[in-house]
Amino acid sequence: MTTVTPANDKATASAVATPPNLPLRKRPIDIFFLVMFSLFIVTCIISDAIPTLGIPQTATTHNLFAQWNYTYSSQYDPLYENPPIWLRFITGTSAFIYLPFYVLLNICLVKGYNWIQLPSVIYATMIISLTAIPIFGVEFFGDAAQRTPQPIIFLLYNGPYVLVPLLLLIRMRKPMPFTRKF
Repeated sequence: MTTVTPANDKATASAVATPPNLPLRKRPIDIFFLVMFSLFIVTCIISDAIPTLGIPQTATTHNLFAQWNYTYSSQYDPLYENPPIWLRFITGTSAFIYLPFYVLLNICLVKGYNWIQLPSVIYATMIISLTAIPIFGVEFFGDAAQRTPQPIIFLLYNGPYVLVPLLLLIRMRKPMPFTRKF
């Protein structure tokens, strides 16, 4: 005969109350995030590390990534072509803080580690604020020399860096995110 104590009863109730994680194949939004944040890893290396490290973005540079950045910025993003120090802090945060977070987030998405919920909320709040407010503000309302000449193209390139974190924030709105589809 088993004796039920309050401690055993709480442990049993807790185990029963927590639903199991869904496998990744049953969480299509997380597959989407896995793809997007894998792309963000690449763009952190290509785009954000270059201005942060002070590598010149010119058409004649021998650094292929800097040439790509120059091609983009000279046509669509004059702010990024000659980044002020405050923008280099933002790109540095992306290259050296967000990039490791993206790797960690992808691991958590695959493995279903629910503890990533709070760091995801913090990340999404930070990147939405750092991108949408200062960068988009300058690109659309700043000095004429720093405004994007092609707003639609600029949004196509940069919109996902605000929209995907916003979706992640909505996804991670409740604890135990991997126990539900969305």
